[in-house]
Formats: sequence, C-alpha cells, structure tokens
Amino acid sequence: MAFTISFFFLLLWLLLTFPPFLHSLPAPREFPLSCGATDELTHGNLKYIPDEGFITVGNKSTLKTPGLLPLLSSLRYFPDTKARKYCYEFPAIKGGKYLVRSTYYYGGFDGGTEPPVFDQIIQGTKWSTVNTTEDHANGLSTYYEIIVVSELKILSFCLARNKRTSSSPFINALELEYLDESLYNSTDFSKFALTTLARHSFGSHGNIIGYPDDEFNRFWQPFMDKNPVVEESHSDVHSSDFWNYPPTPIFTTAITSSRGQPLTLEWPAATLLPVSKYYIALYFHDNRTPSPFSWRVFTVSINGKVFYDNLNVTTRGVSVYARDWPLAGQTEITLTPADNSPVGPMINGGELFQIMPLAGRTLTRDVIAMEDLARSFDNPPSDWSGDPCLPAKNSWTGVKCSRDRLARVVTLDLTGMGISGSLPSSIGNLSAITHLWLGENKLSGPIPDLSAIKDLQTLHLDNNEFEGSIPPSLGLLKGINEIFLQNNKLAGKIPPSLLKNININLKVSPGNHLSS
Repeated sequence: MAFTISFFFLLLWLLLTFPPFLHSLPAPREFPLSCGATDELTHGNLKYIPDEGFITVGNKSTLKTPGLLPLLSSLRYFPDTKARKYCYEFPAIKGGKYLVRSTYYYGGFDGGTEPPVFDQIIQGTKWSTVNTTEDHANGLSTYYEIIVVSELKILSFCLARNKRTSSSPFINALELEYLDESLYNSTDFSKFALTTLARHSFGSHGNIIGYPDDEFNRFWQPFMDKNPVVEESHSDVHSSDFWNYPPTPIFTTAITSSRGQPLTLEWPAATLLPVSKYYIALYFHDNRTPSPFSWRVFTVSINGKVFYDNLNVTTRGVSVYARDWPLAGQTEITLTPADNSPVGPMINGGELFQIMPLAGRTLTRDVIAMEDLARSFDNPPSDWSGDPCLPAKNSWTGVKCSRDRLARVVTLDLTGMGISGSLPSSIGNLSAITHLWLGENKLSGPIPDLSAIKDLQTLHLDNNEFEGSIPPSLGLLKGINEIFLQNNKLAGKIPPSLLKNININLKVSPGNHLSS
C-alpha cells in the first residue's frame, strides 16, 4: 500500500534530520539515496547521497516544477524495454533486519500526463505495484515501506515493467535503514516480510514524526478523527520501555473518550484492506499525574473481536500486538472501558503491516556463481543484477530456473548476444544446469572444467574465440548428448572419451586446430 505526503509535511520531516551517510563502515547501516542526483542533498543534518555506485542502469532526469523539494526534483528512470528488471544493490549484514522505503514523484518527467504503473521487487519477491496516478493528480508524492531481513551480504531492490507499463519506470528516493534485532521479532522473517500499511500518531495534527525522535527513521503520520484529543502528558515516557521502540513524541497526544464511554475509531481511515493476515501494534499511555488511586482499564476489540481484554494502561505506558491477525475491508478499533474505570480509554499510536510471504530465493551457491560470471563478462545483459531467478518472470536475461523454493539455474542461453570476456572456473558450481548455450559471442580464454555439472545435456560454445584444449572431462558427463565447439581457436587432440561416445553430437569444425 502506498503512502502520500504533501509537500508541506515532507518538508517538515526533511528538516528534522538524521545522521549523515556513514562512509567508513564496511557494511553501513543506512543508505539514504537521492536517485538521479549528482550531488549530496542536505537539509539540516539530513543528507542524501547520489545513487551512483548502487545501480548501473537507467537515465537521470531533473524536474523543473517551481517550489518542488530537492529530494523530489531528481529521479532515475529506466527506458530499456528489453530488460526484465532494474536493480539497486546494497552491501548488507547477512541476517540483518532492514526498513526499505521507496519514494516516487512523477512530475511529468517524460512529457506525459499520467505516471507509469510498474512493479517493485525486494530480494526476488514481488513487493507491490507502484501506482502513483491518484497522488500525481493531487500534487502529492508517494512512498512505500517494507521490513525485510537480508538473505545475503547484498540486498537488492528492483523495479520492473508489467502489462500496465507504457512508459519508463522511475524512482526519486530510496532508503535502507538497519533495524534493531528486537523490532517486530515475533515475525518469521525467513518466510515473511512486513509491508507497512499505516503508522500513526493519534491525536496529532502537526508534523510527521521521524528522525531523530524515531531513531530508526520511521515515519509516524498525524491522525485525527471526530474523537476528543488529549495533547498533554504529566509523566515521562521512554521509547526504550516499549517493544518496537515507538518515539516518545507520539505519547504527547492521544485520542480519548469520556468516562464510561467506549472509544471507536476507523483505522486506517477510508482504507479497505485485502483479505490477509496482519501485524498490529498499538501503543497506550496514561497522561495523568502518577497516582496509586487512579487507573485506566479497558478492553481492546478489532472488528468486534477481542484483541486484548482488560488492558491496564499506566503512566509508564504499555503496548499490545498481534503477529498474524486476520483482517478484511474497513477496520474498526473499539476501546471499551471497564465498569469501574474512573476515566475513559485512550490510544496514542498504532502500526499496521500486511504479512507478505516471500517467494523464496536462488540457492546461494548459484547466486555466487552467476555473479562471478557477470563479472567475467565485459558486457553482461543490463538486467544481470538482483536475484538471478526470481521473480520467475523477472529472472536474468537468458536464465531459466527450477521452481523450487531454493531455485536452481537450469538453463543459460546467451546465444548471439555479443558478449565478450571469459568463463570463470566457478561456472562449474552451477551444478543443476542442463543446457549451456553461449554460442555466437566473443568469449575467449580456455574452456573451464565442467565435470561438476553432471546433468549437462547440451553445450554450445561455437563461434567464439576460446583457446587451449578441450577438457577431457566433457566426455565423462553421462547425460551429455550435444557439444558444439566449431569456429573457435582450440588446439590439441580431441579427447578419446568424446570420439568414442557415439551418443554425442560433436561439432569441432570448421575452425580450430584439432587432431584425433
């Protein structure tokens, strides 16, 4: 689900500032990127860096809209219609938990009147469809958030075309923020991610609360409805006293009701949730002066179902959560006071996440081998970044994979793609490949040992510039039935194991300098 921010609110948040980009750390914990920018953007201590070095594809553009915030004034767009995806890659802590936020403001950069609709992908899982049409019509920017654990030492975020994409996908800003291990830790992040649907400070009508009040750079948007508002607290509240570390300022305002009256609010407002399971966290604090003779007790219900019974909210505050609560349609929260409670219920803040199943990933061994192969090529396909196999329709060009949860590369077909460079020995680690077709390119160097690829059935290396001898191990592959090596610069003898195997369709001429 998308979030919208008016220029006014976003400007106020930008002025709040958060720590500068940490250049010295081997695996920095935050990456605030201004996409398409040529220089760092600073607002107070808030600093965004250009996205160069995190992506190798796409074009830059600048918006000339008067009064537009600098963060929204530059963007990167992706006109290559043949690429299956366009990926940013970040150094990450393997097993580290990250908040990822993408921000979009179309601004008619391509001369059009409606923004393109496209997909965004996180670590091989389709995260969501980016549709900023309504926000663009209202002059608003749009952002999306997800919380995910990095599966490797590289965390990828990609954009991709879909059937609704008529012009180039684009992005204005992209942020990664490392989260403390304890945050949202009831979620099994090996199988799921959390997509942010709402994060609000109830009773607030002012600024978005962000860094430095929220040390993890989360946005807490103001939320007002027709219920009475409390705007003062007589006791100290500390973020560290709460699970998930909500920022202290959210406890300075609240929505409440009169003594003995239930408090009902529709939250998120005017939002119909899809049928799914959700992570819900609610935050409460009694704003009165601490006293042993007063208490605030009520029952929390969501859509008529008891969420927490007889919650005792003290001046120190309390939070309650559910990690997989089923919801659909409009959500209504009701706080019903206990019969003897001297005051009405109140609520300060809330977070709502949809639980998103992960699509799996490519086997790490295959990922490393494919990345090594990409480095060995002088000009690999432009979409050779991110997960090689996933999502299935957005795999790397020329790559086909198994449909296992741990996907394996089973076919590599780069025939006639004008690729130069060499084949690293690590290509032998792609042990599930059945068809390896690299013919009609400009590859050079020796043919590496492929004996570990025991399921290899066909090998096409013809019409390249390979040198050296034919590896004898090729004739020992029991399942191979086709080897094309013609028109290279190979020399020496053809291994007897190949000559004697009548089941192999072997082509070594014309070209080469081979003897039997």
